[in-house]
Amino acid sequence: MKKKIKSQWFLLGLIIVFFAVILDPSGYLEGIGRGIKKIHGPGGMIFLIFIISGLMLDYDRIKAGVKDVKSTILALLMILIVAPGVAWLVCLLPLSPGVIIGLFIVSVMPTTLSSGVVMTDKAGGNMAHALFITIVSNSIAIFSIPFILSFMLASIEIGKEFSIDTGSIVLKLSALVLLPLVTGLFLKTTFSRFVDFKKKPLQIASQVLIISIVFVSVANAKQAFIGDKMIFVRIVCIAAIFHLMLLSIAFFLVRLFKVEKGHFESIVFMGAQKTLPLSVMIQGAYFNEYGIALVVCVCHHIVHLIIDGYLSTKMSRSLKF
Repeated sequence: MKKKIKSQWFLLGLIIVFFAVILDPSGYLEGIGRGIKKIHGPGGMIFLIFIISGLMLDYDRIKAGVKDVKSTILALLMILIVAPGVAWLVCLLPLSPGVIIGLFIVSVMPTTLSSGVVMTDKAGGNMAHALFITIVSNSIAIFSIPFILSFMLASIEIGKEFSIDTGSIVLKLSALVLLPLVTGLFLKTTFSRFVDFKKKPLQIASQVLIISIVFVSVANAKQAFIGDKMIFVRIVCIAAIFHLMLLSIAFFLVRLFKVEKGHFESIVFMGAQKTLPLSVMIQGAYFNEYGIALVVCVCHHIVHLIIDGYLSTKMSRSLKF
């Protein structure tokens, strides 16, 4: 039991933080979260997460991952085209503007920073390729997010027009993603022995920062939950439907293009998972009045960790193509 809890501490941490803030009758935790956001805490956390990501990148593994061109193209197809398309279809349902915006934000995000890589490895996949997709998708996202999100918002009627400054988003993402990632890579070359020795603590630090971002996010979205107590159930169902649709399409693509075992896992996990820190930043910067959108971002992150955690364990034991 202890071993199980130790291996799943990150997911348990997310769930505990989520319900601790929502169920806190004093509002003390909510106040702390709102205070952290006022001093731009999430932005600083995102910056640190990407520095750690740069520190943990393995050059040799990345070079090995570059060679898998077919899997890379399929994974990027999932991230950049399939996910926004699925979100657009789901949002044809009678959903509130906040839920639609939240799902749109989630859909245009690049892949996760750590969980997807871990689950790909656990399922017997190519961890090097997963790392490569992480770098490529997060780099492309700097330019793809503002354009794809603007197009999606313009394509559906939600009762309000949004004007997104694409140049501003590109600059902000460059500062919070590209700059710290490059900084991390530079520090790794300078202190390579120390970094290699501290990889596990660095990974834990990154996950703690993600949990902290969830804490701030939930604190700022708490009133949205209180206003409609059933909203959590509805959003969880929508997030699960969205993620299961992505997984289904990913499995269809790997069968269609005959991607072998050991290579298809990175397409499935990296193609369907979405990073949380950047979605929180976009929601806070441009859709702050829609607290429900933040709830969607947080709920999807928790849902995909639960679903993919189970799937990766299942695949490691018995799934064969």
